[in-house]
Parts: sequence; C-alpha cells; structure tokens
Amino acid sequence: MESIHIEIRGRVQGVGFRWFVVEKAEELSLAGWVRNTSHGSVEIAAAGQRDALERFEAAMKPGPRGARVEEVRRLAAITPDSLPARFEIVR
Repeated sequence: MESIHIEIRGRVQGVGFRWFVVEKAEELSLAGWVRNTSHGSVEIAAAGQRDALERFEAAMKPGPRGARVEEVRRLAAITPDSLPARFEIVR
C-alpha cells in the first residue's frame, strides 16, 4: 500500500469539495482523511493501491462543480498505517 499527502488550493471551501473527496476515495477503496485548513485550502491524506491513488489525484485537479482548483501540491509523506481504514472528514 502507498500513500499521498496533498494540499488543494483555490476556491475549494464552501463548494462541497470534502464530500467530493470522500466520494472519490470510497469509489477507489482508499483509506485516509480530508480536512479544510485555516488558510482556505483542503488537505488530503490517502492510502491505497498506486493506480487508485493516481486516479484519485487526477480527479482532484478539476474538483467538484463550483470549485476552482489553482494548485495541487504534494506535502510530506504520511505512513499508510497511520491513516483511518475508512475515508473520513476530519477537523
């Protein structure tokens, strides 16, 4: 199992982005979490099979309807074992 830790910047809060992330993660059988940050971005940590993670990250670039993604930025790695088994929204 592999993991990604990313930050999504742009108009990504108040547009259902976290729910979009959870839906895509569940479709791809990924573990992890998503949360809004205090500076207006969305942070995501996800773990699963490499091809599923690649499809997941690609889906973040357009985001849900109403979002305007300006940047998808990689963050420091998170170990897959530290992530919740069921993908969830955290605060």
